[in-house]
Amino acid sequence: MTLKECYAALGGDYEEAISRLNSERIVQKFVLKFLNDSSYDLLCSAMEAENYEEAFRAAHTIKGVCQNLSFTQLSDSSSHLTEVLRSGWSSENMPLMEQVKRDYQQVTEAIRTLQTEIEGK
Repeated sequence: MTLKECYAALGGDYEEAISRLNSERIVQKFVLKFLNDSSYDLLCSAMEAENYEEAFRAAHTIKGVCQNLSFTQLSDSSSHLTEVLRSGWSSENMPLMEQVKRDYQQVTEAIRTLQTEIEGK
């Protein structure tokens, strides 16, 4: 899998990421570092504990990282979740959290596939 194929698999914009960071090598470096970011785990634990202020901060961080890396799909869902958490959470918004989970899973699966291919070379 190439980096461009990874972006297609994770619902991102490869061309935008390259234009923002000016180098495929730099984009790849930060894409792989995404797997080490703890914001998603923080979001999940904060939501479970009903700590919506902490969940807001975690969702906001995810949104920012995804915008910088042009992970469009996860950026959009985490942005929507951020705005809902900013104005006050209610259980009727749980489908938003489920969408973020699905999008995050899609991103991490694509990145892990890329990582496996890189390490195999």
